[in-house]
Amino acid sequence: MIRVGLYYDVRNPGPARPWPQVYADTLRRIGEAEDRGVDAVWLSEHHGFADGYLPAPLTFAAAVAARTTRVRIGTAVALAPLTHPLALAEQAAVVDILSGGRLELGLGAGWREPEFAAFGADFRGRYDALERAVGDVERFWRDGTATPPPVQRPMPMWVGARGPRGARIAGRTGAGLLWIDPELLGPYRDGLAAGGHPEDAARMGGLVNVFLADDPDAARERIRPAGRHNRSSYSGNDRAAARSESAFPRLTVLTVQDAAAHIAERTAGLPVTDVFCFGDIGGLDPDLVDRHVELVATLPALLEERTVAHAAS
Repeated sequence: MIRVGLYYDVRNPGPARPWPQVYADTLRRIGEAEDRGVDAVWLSEHHGFADGYLPAPLTFAAAVAARTTRVRIGTAVALAPLTHPLALAEQAAVVDILSGGRLELGLGAGWREPEFAAFGADFRGRYDALERAVGDVERFWRDGTATPPPVQRPMPMWVGARGPRGARIAGRTGAGLLWIDPELLGPYRDGLAAGGHPEDAARMGGLVNVFLADDPDAARERIRPAGRHNRSSYSGNDRAAARSESAFPRLTVLTVQDAAAHIAERTAGLPVTDVFCFGDIGGLDPDLVDRHVELVATLPALLEERTVAHAAS
């Protein structure tokens, strides 16, 4: 069974609304999504965006934990090179405690040079820093350096990666690979073997960049400006960010039935356990967002039907 989640970066272009309202509305929608049956909420991290892109995912995850009782709460991703591993271990443990053991800790290397400059971090050494962080965080929980300990032992760990180097790191550390790409399965499994992890430990998850609507053609016209802003805001004058933005899947507006088919096709033959799509795109009208979330909540049943039908055929 694939868990279906919503992904939040909490943007506010303009800013168009007061920030307390933006955060309050996002928490309210997350609570409503849980009530409707959504399986998970995933939170991102970036710094220095003009539209206020969420800079503190674990802080916001604690608020989500206090507002919900069932959904898994993931980071996709927290930028490991920008925070000391002990701080990551402590903050993650607190979220896991507050949530009663619902955290999925996803860490990434990052790819925007201005963020590293702002924190005085080593951009060239970011992959080494990521791999050290995954090992250190788990070690700090294991040996009691980080207190209090998390509820989950072991904690579900993920590594966000869009290329083979990151995929091998995910494998070597025994983490899940937080990017859905069949070309990364080989390097990921190579990493699992190198790290002494069994092949059946492989698990993948990640963004399926779809937005759901009853009438996609009509919704597409209303969504397009916000979608363009969302996509273009990653690049600016940063060449590395521009390359990453070009690899980011474009937003597709679909009916829920077509979305189920799209997700089933993308995940076929892969050890995918989790998929998520944007819960909101900064600047969208509330009616579009609310209906999208309602439709996302119906996706797990449709995906299960397709899985059963495929197995029977």
